[in-house]
Amino acid sequence: MRIDILTLFPEMCESVLKESIIGRAREKGFVEINAVNIRDYTEDKHNRVDDATYGGGTGMIMQNQPIYDCYLDVCKKHRTKPRLIYMSPQGESLTQQKVKELSLLDGIVILCGHYEGIDERVIEEIADEEISIGDYVLTGGELPALVLADSISRMIEGVLPNDEAKELESHYNGLLEYPQYTRPPVWHGKEVPEVLLSGNHGKIEKWRREQSLRRTYLRRPEMLETAPLTKEDREYLKKLKETENETE
Repeated sequence: MRIDILTLFPEMCESVLKESIIGRAREKGFVEINAVNIRDYTEDKHNRVDDATYGGGTGMIMQNQPIYDCYLDVCKKHRTKPRLIYMSPQGESLTQQKVKELSLLDGIVILCGHYEGIDERVIEEIADEEISIGDYVLTGGELPALVLADSISRMIEGVLPNDEAKELESHYNGLLEYPQYTRPPVWHGKEVPEVLLSGNHGKIEKWRREQSLRRTYLRRPEMLETAPLTKEDREYLKKLKETENETE
């Protein structure tokens, strides 16, 4: 997969993209991610990419021409027309299901806004969708773009050490991840759950599943409405609710 991030701050993006799992994935060729400087495409002799907003108001607006020309140039480097995603607090909330869908594409282009925003006309012209990582406002779209690129990269075959790691991550199966522990077995008087030291893999898997269900029920109960639950899962949740009612 190829991912291009259209930004005014490519160095900021590269500082993250070269590190950890995503950095190793790029080095090994599992995913190609490029931070493309929109400013390189401006026709302004002073290298400007923004201007005052029509109608008055504070702040500056990113202009159409540099963004559009940057997008057209990047498209030439994709095998097929890439999906253009504009990172915006007005967009659809990012979910693991959306990440899974995007990871199946050949290529995407992520557009990062800055200043007070982007001229609406270029958004209408090139954006296939808008995505938000939360109901809050950031200085620019770079951090959301990096979140999206990272989450998509992790879904690509070969990026994670094995498929099992991907399958068990929080949200992948619609549940929050179970608690995990490492040495020492006792720390500050707190012991690792005995089942994890038993060597009984069947009991360990059962415990982990129940802990995922319990954590999701307590922290993000709305996720249970769409999670793929088994008969055993539903029975466990029923007992959990009954126990909670008894203690109230």
